[in-house]
Amino acid sequence: MTKAIFLIQCGDRKGLLSAIVGFFASKGFSILHCQQHTDSYEKRFFMRIELDASDMKISRKELEDSFSSVADELNLEWSCHWSDYRTRIAILVSKASHCLYDLVARQLDGELNAEIPLIISNHPDLEKVANQFRIPFYCFPVGEDKEEQEKKIRDLLRRFDIDLVVLARYMQILSPGFTEEWKDRIINIHHAFLPAFQGANPYLRAYQRGVKMIGATAHYASEDLDQGPIIEQDVVRVNHELTPNGLKEVGKDCEKRVLASAVKAHLEHRIIVYGNKTIVFAVER
Repeated sequence: MTKAIFLIQCGDRKGLLSAIVGFFASKGFSILHCQQHTDSYEKRFFMRIELDASDMKISRKELEDSFSSVADELNLEWSCHWSDYRTRIAILVSKASHCLYDLVARQLDGELNAEIPLIISNHPDLEKVANQFRIPFYCFPVGEDKEEQEKKIRDLLRRFDIDLVVLARYMQILSPGFTEEWKDRIINIHHAFLPAFQGANPYLRAYQRGVKMIGATAHYASEDLDQGPIIEQDVVRVNHELTPNGLKEVGKDCEKRVLASAVKAHLEHRIIVYGNKTIVFAVER
């Protein structure tokens, strides 16, 4: 079944749900799922609606143009997505392989509705992983001219028509220009439960503090390091017997789960970004 998915947000007021649902009903669409959330503190309305678009009587452009007129009247911010489109993902890595293996395996199993046309790294170590899955691998070491290295990456992303960048333990800080160009289209996994232990060596600092839980956080990358809108988080209980390397090993599974969950939510168009936070709608059962 082909679905049209609309993500909508606006200031909250009476009659919004009726007006939006009524528009799609008037066009003859069956509404498969409708989820909404009202933030009473921010006085903000958020909505995700799935339509059965298998037997549309109008073109996709006509639907979007018609809804645009209604959205202007209601002062809505919105986007429309189609379930039959496979998002093109570029995975950026350094030396750690666990998140890379996990994402590729999930994509091959059909869990992630996406294509992975390339893997990019600043080290050659994981080329063997890319070769196992016959995914083109590009290595751009970070030398004295980091701006030039980043330009090569951005050129590749455009050449391969990439929709989403996933930083699967890519241990480099992206420039403000990069994050602005790809705003809300770069997902990073940070191996700590943010906002604690931002930046480098979070497992060492967690060990030094004697924490009883370690975690992982997936977020959209922003200009400020590890401070972009959070998509998913999880934690694992630990004890005093674990060294920094022991914490790192325990944390790997958590990192994989959290990153995969965030990427899946993005691919299924279940995320709305507002300010520096996200509304993540639950999976429909």
